[in-house]
Amino acid sequence: MLDVSHAPFDRTSIGLQSSPDERLEKLDKPNPKQGDQPAGPPVDDRPVSPFDPHIWMWITILFVAYYFYVDQARPKPERISYSAFKEAVADEKVESVSFKLDQIRGQYLNGDIAERGFVTTIPGMPDNSLLPLLEQKKVIVTAETVSNPTWLDLLIGIVPWLFLAAFFVYSSRMLQQRMGKGAGGGLFDFNRSRARLFEPDQQDVSFDDVAGLDSAKQDLKEIIEFLKFPERFQSLGAKIPRGVLLMGSPGTGKTLLARATASEAGVAFFSVSASEFIEMYVGIGASRVRDMFAEARKKAPSLIFIDEIDSIGRIRGTGVGGGHDEREQTLNQILAEMDGFRGDEPLIVLAATNRPDVLDPALLRPGRFDRKVVLELPQKNARMEILKVHMRSVPTEPDVDVEELGGLTTGFSGADLANLVNEAAILAARHDERKVTRADFLEAHDKVVMGSERPDLLLPSERRRTAVHESGHALTAMMLPESDPIHQVSIIPRGRSLGVTEQLPLEDRHNYSQPYVEARLAVMLGGRVSEKLILGSISSGAADDLEQATRLARLMITQWGMSAEIGPVHFRDGGEHPYLGYELTQQRDYSEQTASKIDAEVKRIVEQAEQITSSILEENQALLGRLVDELIKRETLDRTAIERIMQIDESDQSSQSMVDAS
Repeated sequence: MLDVSHAPFDRTSIGLQSSPDERLEKLDKPNPKQGDQPAGPPVDDRPVSPFDPHIWMWITILFVAYYFYVDQARPKPERISYSAFKEAVADEKVESVSFKLDQIRGQYLNGDIAERGFVTTIPGMPDNSLLPLLEQKKVIVTAETVSNPTWLDLLIGIVPWLFLAAFFVYSSRMLQQRMGKGAGGGLFDFNRSRARLFEPDQQDVSFDDVAGLDSAKQDLKEIIEFLKFPERFQSLGAKIPRGVLLMGSPGTGKTLLARATASEAGVAFFSVSASEFIEMYVGIGASRVRDMFAEARKKAPSLIFIDEIDSIGRIRGTGVGGGHDEREQTLNQILAEMDGFRGDEPLIVLAATNRPDVLDPALLRPGRFDRKVVLELPQKNARMEILKVHMRSVPTEPDVDVEELGGLTTGFSGADLANLVNEAAILAARHDERKVTRADFLEAHDKVVMGSERPDLLLPSERRRTAVHESGHALTAMMLPESDPIHQVSIIPRGRSLGVTEQLPLEDRHNYSQPYVEARLAVMLGGRVSEKLILGSISSGAADDLEQATRLARLMITQWGMSAEIGPVHFRDGGEHPYLGYELTQQRDYSEQTASKIDAEVKRIVEQAEQITSSILEENQALLGRLVDELIKRETLDRTAIERIMQIDESDQSSQSMVDAS
């Protein structure tokens, strides 16, 4: 199926998808000088624990071995039939018998077999003649009780409790190990804080390692100065913010910036994820919050970092449980602890989130998280600095141009750039190269943006339709001056796409003019119009093109005021999350009549863009056919190759005009 993959305005990636279903602490080991200790294996002076499993394993093995030895050494009684038993009694060969349930055990009067005795089973039918016979032959008769001996009853009463105690000891140790407490805590130590403490000498991240966040670092320098020189602020009666909220898209470096802030300040750093406060039992999260703040006050000056605070800091009263569930109790405790700061207490809380819209207002009011630091996606210069940081340990060839890579990575976050460098290094290692080349970075870029290649996916007929579709996108973009420049067009299937037309802006955009948005609409519809013009039919590949175009046209009308019919008004018609890009469902604030007008205007704008695209491709149909043929032959064309094809076409047209004139 031909489709256009969704991408931000800053980096357009128009492609074809394969099918509708697919869319759906370091160990500080001493290094003693030679001669400090005698040679030989180290001696383990640790005391042996009575709960060592190896000791109990050997005790069990010895007990089982002794039991089997004694059991085999004991003489086994002879098993005889009941008739033989009565005959032996009648012949006066039996000295004594003992009854137990349905068995009779006895001893003979003499003979070698008397040492072993005998055993027989009483028949199911009662034998009333047996006891008189035994009395007549003066055989000693005894009976054994069926109750367990005292030692066995005692063992049965004690062993389950021993197993239960052992289970609790084992569970306690496993719980301590999983929670990182080792062997130093107790069974009920799970209410202690899970925050990881980094002392100043354990921190190796500085602001030099955080590239591209100059404004955020400037905001945090005041925090660093307060932690270093609190008396400077206190002498003037100033109060440092108690909390700083880091807001930004995933991968923009919120956690790294918090670590660098603590390292620059040279203070203790407590790091914890907000989800670690929540447990099955109500009250555990609040207890962990109290313990964390108590530990931080002992280490003051210190800095507490709570990652993903939106997992516990959501607006209260919206979930099941009212105000008494575990999450809300934990949030209440955080609010109480932050209110409990003294004005001169050198303790600051940093928190990170990519969902600031869902946070409780009480968490954001002055006196708690006083400052909000927004971490945006890096611009070109910032991307170049970030790439340099990640390329410090990567040997590269001289042909690697950081400025070129910074231009190719519009819309990348810091984590995306780190992934790009890593993918390039992996590709170089697979190619058995000593250094990473420019080609490795370009291939890694295509892999990160579009996915891995799937060259054998397309059928010949699908391959031509894909080329027609992508050529329509590319030629429309080349002919519209307001459109972003073409970077490359390819019909090699990658990821879920069967083909892709990639556009890269010359600069990072933060504002979109109406001509630019209309040009984007025309480019989105280029694939569908090209199929209809060249092949005489359309396919399902334009589904994502139409989805993007419709969404963009609706934004133009309802939020950007780019419709003369609707006018300069704003209608709430859903909205994207500012950092995640997800559309959030909201109740609309306009009537059905207005909704009909909006729908009609959306249709008009999209059809108008389609007419513009049709006129462009019809006027350049010969050039479009040549571009399709060249794309089928070479599979991938960059901007230079497309421009060369267009120049050849212009030369042919000039020659034809001269012939016609003559």
